[in-house]
Amino acid sequence: MAHDLLDRLRERLEELNRSERKVANVILEDPTVATSLSIASLAQAASVSEPTVNRFCRNFGAKGYPDFKIKLAQSLAGGTPYVTRAVEPGDSATQYTHKIFGATIAALDEAQREIDIAAVERMVDYLTQAKQIHIFGLGASGAVAQDAQHKFFRFNLPVMAYVDVLMQRMVAAACHTGDVVVIISYTGRTRELVDIARLAREAGAVVLGITAPNSPVANECTATLDVATPEDTDHYMPMTSRVIQLTLIDALATGVTLRRGEDFLPHLKKIKDSLRDTRFPIEKPNK
Repeated sequence: MAHDLLDRLRERLEELNRSERKVANVILEDPTVATSLSIASLAQAASVSEPTVNRFCRNFGAKGYPDFKIKLAQSLAGGTPYVTRAVEPGDSATQYTHKIFGATIAALDEAQREIDIAAVERMVDYLTQAKQIHIFGLGASGAVAQDAQHKFFRFNLPVMAYVDVLMQRMVAAACHTGDVVVIISYTGRTRELVDIARLAREAGAVVLGITAPNSPVANECTATLDVATPEDTDHYMPMTSRVIQLTLIDALATGVTLRRGEDFLPHLKKIKDSLRDTRFPIEKPNK
């Protein structure tokens, strides 16, 4: 489908020959600008010949460059493209700031289009019925786990986040039927979390994962929300994945709140009102 063109460009980047990869990199760096380039301009920007550009286009199911530009424009209409060019040593503050914001906005846009709403509802069901909730995360995902505790404690049931592996193992082993364990892991390949998910499930807990699809962690979970973004966590700290995880936590917390109904609102208001005396009043502007 046309809206998958940018995804296919990213996925097939490494299998392209050197010249075609140059063309792909120019397009992926700024797809919007690429739609306005002539074939001669694109060839010059990629330092390749015009026949190479045409071969590249046919390689992605287009009849030629004009047809490819139409498909690219349709792809852009389906969502925000990723800024795939990495931050480089010579980037100015304007360049790296725009790249980070662009990549994050695009990642959220793609995650929203790919999210499995049935999986969201299933996890809200489990959280609503939980007797207590344990949230596990390590590294950058540990910060997300702590944010989840900040949101979930409002459910008026025991909630605790754990970012230490030994504590996670002990809590998982001590779980009971009715407990819900939420495991947050971008890669889904952390050995300790795979073991911990298995321990918790064997102890009778429901294990929910916010993690990579079809990963070792996901395979040990009762239900998962998939987080799949093209982020190189082997060299760079996770950025877009963390924002997606936080947004999914907000969606789950909102879902549980709505599921509790209007009778639950006074409890939330009481929590909010408890903060009133801790803040200075808003000063009204002088007329």
